[in-house]
Amino acid sequence: MCGEVFEGSEMRLPALWMVSAFAAGILLGGIPAASELSLRTMLATGVAGIVIGFVLAWRGWVRAAWAMGLAIWVALGALAVRLERSDVPANHVTRLIEQSALDGSEPLRWRGRLRSDPVRLPWGYRIEIELAEVEMEGRSVPVKGGLRVSYFQNERQPEKLPEMRAGDGVEALVRARPPRNFQNPGMFDYRGFLARQGIHLTGSLRSLELIRRVEVAPTDMANAGARARGWLLARLEAIYAEKPDEAAVLKAMLLGDYNFIDRDLAVPFQKTAVYHVLVISGFQVAVLAAMVFWVGRRLRLGLAASTLLTLATLATFVVVVEDQPPIERAALMVTVYLAARLMFRRVELLNTVAVAALLILAARPSALEDASFQLSFAAVAMIGALGQPWVAQTSGAYRRALNHLEDVTRDGVHAPKVTQWRLDLRAVGEWVERRLPKWLKARASQMVTVPLRGVFALWEVLLISATIQLGMLPLLAYYFHRVSPVGPLANVPATLLSGLMVPLGYATLGGSAVWDALGRWPAALLGWMSAALVTSVKWFGDWSWGAYRVPRPPAWLMMAFAAALAAMAVAARAKSKRKVWQAVAGVPLVLLALAVAGHPFGPQVERGKLEVTVLDVGQGDAIYVGFPDGRTLLVDGGGSYLAPRIGGMRTGMDIGEQVVSPYLWERGLKRLDAVALTHAHQDHLDGLNAVLENFRVEELWVSREVDSAAFRATAEKARAKGVRVVRRSRGEGFQWDGVKGQVLWPDRESESQPALNLNNTSLVVRLEHGNLALLLPGDIERQVETELSSRGELQRAEFLKVPHHGSRTSTSNELVAAMKPQMAVVSVGETNPFGHPHPEVIGRLRAAGVRVLRTDRNGAVTVLSDGQKLEMRSYIANPREEAAEIGVGEEAGKASKKGESSSSAGAASVGTSGQSVRRAGGARKVNKPRNRPGSGKRSGRRQRQGRGGEAR
Repeated sequence: MCGEVFEGSEMRLPALWMVSAFAAGILLGGIPAASELSLRTMLATGVAGIVIGFVLAWRGWVRAAWAMGLAIWVALGALAVRLERSDVPANHVTRLIEQSALDGSEPLRWRGRLRSDPVRLPWGYRIEIELAEVEMEGRSVPVKGGLRVSYFQNERQPEKLPEMRAGDGVEALVRARPPRNFQNPGMFDYRGFLARQGIHLTGSLRSLELIRRVEVAPTDMANAGARARGWLLARLEAIYAEKPDEAAVLKAMLLGDYNFIDRDLAVPFQKTAVYHVLVISGFQVAVLAAMVFWVGRRLRLGLAASTLLTLATLATFVVVVEDQPPIERAALMVTVYLAARLMFRRVELLNTVAVAALLILAARPSALEDASFQLSFAAVAMIGALGQPWVAQTSGAYRRALNHLEDVTRDGVHAPKVTQWRLDLRAVGEWVERRLPKWLKARASQMVTVPLRGVFALWEVLLISATIQLGMLPLLAYYFHRVSPVGPLANVPATLLSGLMVPLGYATLGGSAVWDALGRWPAALLGWMSAALVTSVKWFGDWSWGAYRVPRPPAWLMMAFAAALAAMAVAARAKSKRKVWQAVAGVPLVLLALAVAGHPFGPQVERGKLEVTVLDVGQGDAIYVGFPDGRTLLVDGGGSYLAPRIGGMRTGMDIGEQVVSPYLWERGLKRLDAVALTHAHQDHLDGLNAVLENFRVEELWVSREVDSAAFRATAEKARAKGVRVVRRSRGEGFQWDGVKGQVLWPDRESESQPALNLNNTSLVVRLEHGNLALLLPGDIERQVETELSSRGELQRAEFLKVPHHGSRTSTSNELVAAMKPQMAVVSVGETNPFGHPHPEVIGRLRAAGVRVLRTDRNGAVTVLSDGQKLEMRSYIANPREEAAEIGVGEEAGKASKKGESSSSAGAASVGTSGQSVRRAGGARKVNKPRNRPGSGKRSGRRQRQGRGGEAR
């Protein structure tokens, strides 16, 4: 089979081989050994390879020359990576901040030009500035980079943005900082995601008076596209003012504005794998191009003229909807395809896709890491590799046989089975004709063929949809942790409706631009179609088996799946015994697909040990607890009170969906034995809603029932999911495989009293494992600490999760003296508005010889216990932290006085014999942050980096 398919395949699919080699070079260029090579060495190696290749070709050794050519493409990929990394201006804001030449911790006066019209959002405004200079220390410094400024509207005291348009020079007084990634395993690379959009700094305006226009830009071609987009968005908003869902869908589908797609609307599209219709990508661009090309041909324009008209329309479209990478990719693919049609009678889709990918990667090698790049090209490649061959093998011959059905002279060009089918259809047509009135007899043949064409069209849409879903299965599971069995079915009506809505939508906008009444009647039909699309997607999304979440598949499974797909593509193109080879290739492909969809792998847990990991969730709490027998407990789910809902939409990140759940999936978890809510503040409660949605949870532990809408909603969601809601109070306990859990607070008697301070209703849990103890106190304050101390319940504990994020009102002298902790972790948000952790708290702990780590500096912090010693390690190293190793008792004090220190990422151990068990600083492999592209988008919507919150 391989001999049949690959005999001369380097000539039939040359671009596919070249882009594969180039991509391999990009991957190799990222390894440390390749990054140490100088550009001169890499260039010399490439030139030598070219010379050798020419010599081999001259001697007639074609295959050896072809292999050398592929090696050269690998070298070019590695070289492209080096060139891209070195192509950063010296005055780029990211470089200046890394070199401490620019202080982003203070408000500065930034100047530049607006990239686009300010975007009006449900919660305020978003403004993107191409930076030119910054004023600091009384002087202006030229800078390069992009700044995104957000303003969150105060609904009680609304402000109006000063008039400004795309291209205008503006000045903003704002504290701008690089976007921060949450430092936990499995996190989305938010900073890289924004950087690929040209956004390197973000900031929030306290008032719209802090931004002003300093120069009015001329209305020229450079700004016309962005201003046209602003006008079109305003036009859609005006047309569908009373239909917000329809307006949001059409803004996203036609103009690439996803800011009004809220979570309630986005989730059904994500569940059913139909979200691609909301994102301007290959589908919308292909429909637009097909519509324009069809109009050109109907106007009797030649092939070249129709192609030029289509390309000009696409160029205008790209300018108007902004230069976003997905749109550029789709337009480039269509451009390559149309150009190839001018030169060749038959176009190989895989070659077209490969050429477009090669051009994009040559211009920006880092695009290979972009999840949207991988998904876009995977979808189109699946159509070319499997979709087209499978359509040809199933319905293609029979669909073609419907052409000129009455012409018996054409029967001989078809296969015998197809010819017999034509004869049968003619017989059916004659039977229908005899029963029709005279004026309809001429249409008898069409009455037979038209329904059959519709059936074939539906079959092919379903087959192509299933093929795409199969190819993207591991990528969707890897980046978005989602499997959608309903996807192939849901995509049929969604694709058909979208295929009609895109041309009708652009016709509506074009008609309304000429004359308001001209766009009115198609707008009504468009609104109906949009509502039908949303209804269809929500209906499929409500199917209980239609979608579910899974952990990230391992790398080896991804590679095996890709190899199985390649084998199936080879089998589908085989010249002989095609059915046999496809059946052989199908067995491993199906098994691997089931492995991806079912994730039959055990979770990554520390068997035989007690693990407590304090996650980096910003200004909030989320703690993963793994027990020696594999049982799991999540204490709190993080959240953000600084990101309230305004205009019905969340203004910041969903910490549970975008931070806590990805970490749990990274550990391979699909279920949790229990989830504990310490108290009903947003920074502990809000993220649990996503956790309850994404995981099978047995029990939800709460400290007390609280009369708040947020708490009631979470409890109701838990009960609806079949989760037992259990109230925990002082005196209760549990024992899981040698770990004894004790609830120290709250008192059952205090539940009858009103909760004046929710912090002091926190669930306080003490875990005892062998000779060691760990305390998880929620957000209790000094009042409860004193109460517990007076009762003698604050006993020795080697580990402390610092209560209330290090607030001055907590972690009293009584608590520290009673517990004598040796390790402590503060869960705190970077630059939080409360000044947490308070210097007095940190000073008090360090004076007692406690090793203190912080999630805002160290990321996720993990503590492991085997019952005799504790080991602490952090996700990232931070040289600002002190002691890498702390002993117990007197040894701890001596170490603190001597100021012994090393990397905070090195593991520290605490034993029970009064001395340090081992020195592990620097000996353990450091958990470095991994920048992975993906989810997020999971919903496709650009999100603001939010910080969690707490009650004051």
